[in-house]
Parts: sequence; C-alpha cells; structure tokens
Amino acid sequence: MLKINGERLWASLMAMAEIGATARGGSCRLALSDEDKAGRELFAHWCREAGMTLSVDAIGNLFARRAGTDPDAAPVMMGSHLDTQPEGGRFDGVYGVLAGLEVVRCLNDLNIQTRKPLEVAVWTNEEGARFTPAMFGSAVFTGIMDLNAALAVRDINGISVAEALQRTGYAGDRPLGGAVDAYFEAHIEQGPILEDNAKSIGVVTGGQAIRWLDVRVEGMAAHAGTTPMPLRKDALYGVARMIQAIEGLAADFAPEGLTTVGELSINKSSRNTIPGLVNFTVDLRHHRDDAIAAMEQQVRARLQAIADGRGLNLTITPHWISPATPFDAECVAAVQEAVDALGYAQQSIVSGAGHDAIHLARYCPTAMVFIPCVGGLSHNEAEDVLPEDVKQGTDVLLNAVLARAGRIEQGA
Repeated sequence: MLKINGERLWASLMAMAEIGATARGGSCRLALSDEDKAGRELFAHWCREAGMTLSVDAIGNLFARRAGTDPDAAPVMMGSHLDTQPEGGRFDGVYGVLAGLEVVRCLNDLNIQTRKPLEVAVWTNEEGARFTPAMFGSAVFTGIMDLNAALAVRDINGISVAEALQRTGYAGDRPLGGAVDAYFEAHIEQGPILEDNAKSIGVVTGGQAIRWLDVRVEGMAAHAGTTPMPLRKDALYGVARMIQAIEGLAADFAPEGLTTVGELSINKSSRNTIPGLVNFTVDLRHHRDDAIAAMEQQVRARLQAIADGRGLNLTITPHWISPATPFDAECVAAVQEAVDALGYAQQSIVSGAGHDAIHLARYCPTAMVFIPCVGGLSHNEAEDVLPEDVKQGTDVLLNAVLARAGRIEQGA
C-alpha cells in the first residue's frame, strides 16, 4: 500500500491557512472574495508545478487534471472547497482539496501513471456563508440547480454571483458537467464520533437527510406597560414555547434525529414593545427519509397547536430539502479495502453535514473519507486536526483512488 508525504501536505495546509488568516487562528475566505481568489491561485500554482492542467466552468468550479493513459476514459475526481465561514477553521474543505493534490504529487514522486485521468475539483460556494444556498457550485455542475438562478443570487451587499465571478476572473468556459467515473472526497468529520471512539478513519456510507424550514409567527405589537398579560398576543413568548417543542421533538427520534433553531429575528424590535412578528429557522436531520418526513409533520402539528393556543398566526415554509443519500457500494468498498490493508483504526459512519459529495452522489459513483477533528469542533476558528490523522486519511484516499483509476507503472 502506498503512503503520501505527510509533512508536505501539512506544510501546504499551513500555507493555505495564511490566506485569510484570522486573529484567533482560523480562516476567512468567503466565496469569490479576494481571499478566495488568492487561495485558488495558490492552489493553481501548486497544480501547475505538479504538471496538471487547469480549467474553470461557468459557475467558477476549478478543476486540475492529471492525464491518464486512456484519453477516452472519464476522470476519477477528488476535491472539496476552499471557501470558509466568516470565522471558519483551517481544515474544513481545504483538507479535501489539498489531499487530492497530495495524491497527485505522490504519484509523480513514485513515477506511477493511471489509466483514467485524475481531477481535483475546487467547488464554488460550498459553505453558503456569502451566497445561498450552500453547495451551489456542485449543484450547478450536477444539474441540480439552474446556472442562471445561481448567477442571479446576491450577497448581503447586493453583489451577484455573476458579478463576483467576473471580478475575480472565475467566470470560466469549461462546459458544465461531463462524464465522471467516480468522485472521492476527504473531509474532517466536523463532529465528535471518530474522536470519541478513538478511530482515525471514518468510512462514510452516505449522507443523512436534511430539511430546512422558515417559520413566521405573527401576533400583535403593543405597549409593554399598558397591555395586561392575558390580553397580549406576544409572538416571541409563543416562539419560545415553539423552540422548546422543537428541542423536545429530537428526543422522540433519538439518537439519529437532530433539531436546531439557528436564526431568530424580531421584526422592528424595541425594548418596550411587545414583539408582534418573529421569524426563525428550523434545521431537521435524520438518517432516514421516512423519519425526517415524520419529524417535519410533528413540527408543523406542535407549532400550530402552540400558535392556536396563543392566538398567533403561523406560517411554515420549506426552504431546502436534501434527501438521505447512500454512497456507491463499489466506491465505499474501495475505501474500506484501502483502510483495511493499511491497518488504520476505522469505523463506518454517516455524514451529518452537507457536502459537495452529496450532490455528486446523485450524478456519479461517490464515496467519502472522514478524519477526526479535535473536540468535534468545526465552523470555528479553533477547529483543529492531528497531522497523523491528516496523513492517514490521505493514505486511504490515495489507495482507493488508485484502485479505481487503474495503476500503471512507468514503461508498463
């Protein structure tokens, strides 16, 4: 079994982390920002040094290609993203991109060619921190989202995706989509399971179902000092009860069921005014589609009962639905065979977060490799990983990709 140069990969990760570095040791490279552009350009420089050719499609996805011996073969693709949260970590996404590059560097070092071409993809706007929805680079690539719809999205400052692509020079002309033999993505787990179980590798079998809901609760704004409590239609007090109900719902679907209220806003809030209109978001997750459908039904029923009891008007609108996504059995087996042969501590795991691999799995055979992150912490400047886990995860990626792409020794 082949092994990568762990010190070289770690040095590349640290060099990339300097672009958009934050005061508390994290990274800020919002999608299609100057920092994101600089990160892409550093990656592109390294790829050219490794003998790869570069192309960019209309949504700004960047692809670095290492030719195979079969010019007609579809590529085996690796990758992830370089954009981050506003106060993100140094490894979320970037690890998968630079692990793919390290696979190519290692094959160059060993003078090994592959029958199928290899490509490393940098997907645009995976995080969704600047433009929503998240993961629309891979969504447009796979046909899940319309290109023009994505180009029309604007950030909080009114800048459209199309404008940002033009400004950064990443409005490319590579045709969207195209044949992909298989896609492998290495990523930090972004949760505590692997670390808690003392495992270095997660063999990811698929992604869980996700449903985002937008909730609007309307009561009546009134004076805080002159309106008796029994006569109030306080939207915020009603929302407080609703949030409690949403938290309690998770226990009914434990351990896989997860509920989160991540955003809450009081319309025209004032210290001495009873809140008349509140909006909040609900994030539901479960491994199974039937269970998450039942969770949504329960959210609607329980919140409506609270609204009715308090004389409030309730509107619940679906924002985004991502069904449970199993990964390809052969690709998962390639990862499993690689980790077994390498002898690394591992377990099967379902991805709790959304990834570009979830979109790719509906387009081509796909699998993921997880490594632990310290304390299960991600989307935080303190996000951290162990260098040995970084190396082992990339060793697994290398051997799984090589098995899929077909190893050809120089002169064979």
